Amino acid sequence: MPDESRQPEMPATLREIVEHKRTEVDAARSATPINELRAMLADAPQPRGFFEALTEPAPGRDETRVIAEVKRRSPSAGLIRPEYDSDGFIPAAIAHQYSESGASAISCLTDEKFFGGDLRFLRQIKDRIALPVIRKDFIIDPYQVIEARVHHADAVLLIAECLSDAQIRELLALSNELGLSTLLEVHSRENLLRALPILGENLNPRTLLGINNRDLTRMITDLAHTTDLLDLVPDPSKLVSESGIKTHEDLAHLRSHGVHIALIGEHLMRQPHPGRALRAMLNPAGESPQ
Repeated sequence: MPDESRQPEMPATLREIVEHKRTEVDAARSATPINELRAMLADAPQPRGFFEALTEPAPGRDETRVIAEVKRRSPSAGLIRPEYDSDGFIPAAIAHQYSESGASAISCLTDEKFFGGDLRFLRQIKDRIALPVIRKDFIIDPYQVIEARVHHADAVLLIAECLSDAQIRELLALSNELGLSTLLEVHSRENLLRALPILGENLNPRTLLGINNRDLTRMITDLAHTTDLLDLVPDPSKLVSESGIKTHEDLAHLRSHGVHIALIGEHLMRQPHPGRALRAMLNPAGESPQ
């Protein structure tokens, strides 16, 4: 039988992030024990339908539903724009631009050390717009899923490269218990093959599968990664292509292969007005991103 507790081998950058994340979770648990955190769930609003916003009704032939990302920095790119180092980074205002420009959902980075995020951004965004919001972080412990729900997230990201089979199952089931949608992300063919049987168990019926086009060993992106793995995906209607998506033509290319959901972050955040950039990607005959 396979060892479901075995931790998958991680590239060095990801391993560093996960090791630091363990210390963060331990510190958070010491400050607020999990029983106290669970008690706070009583004051959290009902989650908005992240899964439903992206899949129901089924997108039209020429429609892409975009999860637009609020992202300050990354380990590979550093600070995405100079003004994001100060008061020029206002997550709720950026999310509002996305909401007004055709986004179907928002992704919010909450990792502080490596991405300049903050859990408080989730509530700030939810207070400003009506779209559902996913907590994008390196979730390795049930504590973080409860934490996400307490801070008003509607969904959580789970990265297969960070998690054993047993952890994926546990976190999917807990997310379902708390009413959260999930996005289970894979980077490699190996981890896709590992994730598919778990998804088949339907531990959380509000789960999307994500293929990240970034190669974590070389830190480069290739949109063809999604289409190269499509033959393994049983239901492309619940597939999200992530990273390396920059143009209207990229979205059209994905749609031609039956992929109608995309997560777009760094390209949009590099523009002076992320909302206009999104509108231009969705409707090239419309407003310029500049």
